[in-house]
Amino acid sequence: MRKLTFLTVFFLAACTATTVMAQNTFVINADLGKDVISKHIYGHFSEHLGHCIYGGYWVGENSAIPNTRGIRNDVVKALKDISIPNLRWPGGCFADEYHWMDGIGPRDKRPKMINTHWGGVTEDNSFGTHEFLDLCEQLGCEPYICGNVGSGSVEEMSKWVEYITFDGESPMANLRKQNGREKPWNVKFWGVGNESWGCGGNMTADFYSDQYRRYATFCRNYGDNRLYKIACGSNDADYNWTETLMKNVGGRMQGLSLHYYTVPNNWNKKGSATQFDENEYFTTISKSLFMEELVSKHSAIMDRYDPDKRIGLIPDEWGVWYDVEPGTNPGFLYQQNTLRDAILAGVTLNIFNQHCDRVKMANIAQTVNVLQAVILTEDDKIVLTPTYWVYWLYKVHHDATLLPTSFSCNKYELNGKKIDAVNISASKDANNKIHITLVNIDPNKEQTVTGVLRGVKVSKVTGKALTSGKLADHNTFDKPNTVGVTDFSGAKLTGESLSVKLPAKSVVMLEIE
Repeated sequence: MRKLTFLTVFFLAACTATTVMAQNTFVINADLGKDVISKHIYGHFSEHLGHCIYGGYWVGENSAIPNTRGIRNDVVKALKDISIPNLRWPGGCFADEYHWMDGIGPRDKRPKMINTHWGGVTEDNSFGTHEFLDLCEQLGCEPYICGNVGSGSVEEMSKWVEYITFDGESPMANLRKQNGREKPWNVKFWGVGNESWGCGGNMTADFYSDQYRRYATFCRNYGDNRLYKIACGSNDADYNWTETLMKNVGGRMQGLSLHYYTVPNNWNKKGSATQFDENEYFTTISKSLFMEELVSKHSAIMDRYDPDKRIGLIPDEWGVWYDVEPGTNPGFLYQQNTLRDAILAGVTLNIFNQHCDRVKMANIAQTVNVLQAVILTEDDKIVLTPTYWVYWLYKVHHDATLLPTSFSCNKYELNGKKIDAVNISASKDANNKIHITLVNIDPNKEQTVTGVLRGVKVSKVTGKALTSGKLADHNTFDKPNTVGVTDFSGAKLTGESLSVKLPAKSVVMLEIE
């Protein structure tokens, strides 16, 4: 009887220990992948806002800053180094007050306008259609143009498509040629309005559905150019908007957008980009994880109308939104970028990867000097932010096959609230190399992750890591290398088993051959 009691106690103690010392475990089925992670999930967004365009990309041909036809060489190189796949322009809210014909022809004759959305500054239209498409050609990326539904006409949008893409004899094609471009451009991605539920016109879902059908009808396919038409989708969790659009215009669109910004506190007092405590960090990451629910629920609605997943869900504005840096124009949305933001980016991109059957493109807001920028500029200086380095790490997923992954993990707990401590996605590229990206959200504890790679023989693992001493660490013009990528040696491969020791508050990319 005493022996039985002892064994019982021992068994219960072992179960309790297993519960307390729960493991992060995964199984990756390396031979079962079928869905492709589109490279366009790693797209970017640049609006006529603050110093994103002017001073960010555009300095003009006469600038002392090295440039090619007025476009900064250092910014182009940095974006090419992360293999930028697409760039969304000209907005944003700016798109629905932008009239494209003001931005073509001789620059000294282009009319000026007031940017009513962002700071009330004068927009001189020196950066327009030709300059943007030149930028995309220099970057080697696809342009994503957002057309004006809010204050523009059907005729205006129709003529813009014709001006850009028609290779023949027509008024708009001839005007393009007069302005120095003989051959048309190939432009695939075309947004029919932006935030039509808000700054783009304060429309109802039913009213916008009718407007979309009307505008999209006159966005023609010329020659071999085929438009991928993207309808304005939901703000956050407005599932009725998605339902209405799918019901009314599902057969006439190729993509449906989604906008979601992570705001740590509230819209009136968002919080500082660099001055925050662990509680605010926990809240920020918790809110960013809401993207999983948003994508899942919007996808479920789309599945009812589009079971073959022909229409892409396009989160073409996402990222974290803080208060502007002290002393800067409130309308310019300039904020610093810390390790916290890199963790947020890694988590969000892993979510998009996992939903690549429906998420076909995404665009972080915004590329240079605005919101969660990957690049900051000041005169002739440039800084690559921690978020930039996440995009550098994750480019291994571009057009790779998503590998089905089952995963269970520890919890990161603070003040009685819990979230998953680790976040993951995995893919196999065209050379059969496997890449796993892991994020340790826990700022205090190393996390050991163990798992099995099924259906493949592997013999080598290498890695890169992004971390720093403090969550608030960031790169400045005086200290541009505080947060960056280093070699990672914390992974061990034994047969088909993999063990990884993730540093606290880190983003890690593993390559397995």
